[in-house]
Amino acid sequence: MSRKVEYSTPTNTMRPIGPYSHIAKVGEFITIGATAGVDPTTGKLIGPDIASQTLQILDAFEVMLASVGSDLSHVIHVNVYMKDMKDFDEMNAAYESKMGARKPARTAVAVIDVPKENALLTMNLTAVVAG
Repeated sequence: MSRKVEYSTPTNTMRPIGPYSHIAKVGEFITIGATAGVDPTTGKLIGPDIASQTLQILDAFEVMLASVGSDLSHVIHVNVYMKDMKDFDEMNAAYESKMGARKPARTAVAVIDVPKENALLTMNLTAVVAG
């Protein structure tokens, strides 16, 4: 197994808002850093509600995972950082509508704030390469 770390940010995803890449991959192990629900073409939040932001994050994860030979069915763990735990049910419904029968391990916590202004949540994940 390769021990070289490969960093990448696909062009059709939001630009990082700091000095980091979205993806780090070592061999078959993939980690994707915290991602907000941002439209990659405009750089703005996809919508004002947690459901639309959740779906956009999961759409971005699909793009990022595909760029390194994976997909949502190979996700091991997802972390969800929400600004208000009262949004949990709405986030959960959107998450389940996209993830379907896939049920990777997940942690959901409330945080004081997230780096992207006006974002209601951010998520990151770990996955493995498909196949």
